[in-house]
Amino acid sequence: MLSEANIFGPFLIIPFFLIIAAIGGVYSAIAARKRREGLFELAQRLNLEFSMEPDYGIAEQYQFLKKLAQGDNRYACNILSGKYQNDDIQAFDYHYQVTTHDSKGSHTTHHRFSFFILQLPMCFPDLTIRRENFLLKVAEVFGYQDIKFESAEFSRAFCVRTSDKKFAYDVCNAKTMEYLLDNRDLSIEIENQALALAFDSCLSPAQIESNLQRLVQFRSLMPDYLFTQNV
Repeated sequence: MLSEANIFGPFLIIPFFLIIAAIGGVYSAIAARKRREGLFELAQRLNLEFSMEPDYGIAEQYQFLKKLAQGDNRYACNILSGKYQNDDIQAFDYHYQVTTHDSKGSHTTHHRFSFFILQLPMCFPDLTIRRENFLLKVAEVFGYQDIKFESAEFSRAFCVRTSDKKFAYDVCNAKTMEYLLDNRDLSIEIENQALALAFDSCLSPAQIESNLQRLVQFRSLMPDYLFTQNV
């Protein structure tokens, strides 16, 4: 004869997992609220504007940036904006989703990460500087060539691509290469009037502040003549 434990065991497991899921949901909601409060406090301290509401306009305005042109349902939220050390900046969480279809149906994956934009005073060609990885090396085999520099260490560490090689060499000067080798987690994109930093996850308020600093530091490494040669 089956014991009550054997009969009701499966039914007891289901509520257990529901409770665990509920606890996880509550914890995530509390963490998200605390993070928003931290962002609001950061905005106040840095004299920036803060908005937690979804903004689809940013995705449309900067759709030329490759990192922001992926997937569907693209929007920014938890947005800090204004003047930071005399530069116009925006820092925000970004969302997009990708839906795939197979024999079992549709599957939607949501992606969220932090993104930073500094407004430049003039337009520039497209330039991406990303950490070298296996997928980029495979792409190079199929014709997506990155630019090589005199610094073999820098060329091994970063993949640099652009439609204007001279611009790439101007930006990736000796000081910039040294800075990037000391900050190998950075992923940078420049196009039109935007200088952008991209990350793979949503950063904490403290990390956002430190990367605002790195954003303006990278801007300061761009040679002055780039901003005067076409004036």
